[in-house]
Amino acid sequence: MWLSSKRPHYLNYAVNNKRVNSSDKVQSTIKHYLRLQKRIAFEGMTKWLSNAQEIVLKKLKKYGINPNKLTNA
Repeated sequence: MWLSSKRPHYLNYAVNNKRVNSSDKVQSTIKHYLRLQKRIAFEGMTKWLSNAQEIVLKKLKKYGINPNKLTNA
């Protein structure tokens, strides 16, 4: 079934280590969106910024955050 010369990888997982998986995803997404808005205002819309903004807007929609209510405060 398993090779005897290899480590038992099926035993190498931490059973009791519980942690938050999302940690600061929402806050960093908001910060990223606001940083992109500043950059778009400074540089204008580029292809790279357009793609980055599309990704961030998808994340905001996933987290249920309205990007129109975010300000640079």
